[in-house]
Amino acid sequence: MSPRPRSVSDEEILAATARMIGRVGPVRLTLAHVAREVGLAPATLLQRFGSKRNLLLSLARQGTGEEAGFVERLRAQGRSPLETARAFLLCFAGLAASPKEMANHLAFLQIDLTDAAFHRITSRVFRWNQETLAGLLAEARRGGEIVGADPKALARLLLAVVNGSLLTWAVYREGEARSWLERDVDLALEPYKPVRR
Repeated sequence: MSPRPRSVSDEEILAATARMIGRVGPVRLTLAHVAREVGLAPATLLQRFGSKRNLLLSLARQGTGEEAGFVERLRAQGRSPLETARAFLLCFAGLAASPKEMANHLAFLQIDLTDAAFHRITSRVFRWNQETLAGLLAEARRGGEIVGADPKALARLLLAVVNGSLLTWAVYREGEARSWLERDVDLALEPYKPVRR
């Protein structure tokens, strides 16, 4: 006898977990929050993931770069390498729909920095982000979209700009996070763009 098909996929559960972290933060989050969000019983989540910690670890692993199709989906929209790099950077604004949501994601980062299991995953995520961005910037340099830049160093700089930009947006609270981030990313890229005659 084959098992019954799952009515809610693990991917849907992890997406709901991310939404709930944005709303209540990782410390206050319970399996009941996530269960309500997806229409399952908390016992079902416990059976599937074993614990809240394992659920959070599964969520953290989602960003390790194994979903390589993410960048390809950005490219598929007809973007140049530099436009793809810019779109990649602007995706981080999705962590800051509101200052409260930004604070809740920062609370998750605290766990990433203090818990060894989470830190290993976060370190891989950060390295994947930098390598992916550096690859796009190297393509952009070969294509003449940027000049005079070491792609690896520029990738590290741009990711630092993203992190700092979102944090300062949460403090100043002027406009939307995406617009704030867009301005800072464009300002950071400007010195590397070729001079148009």
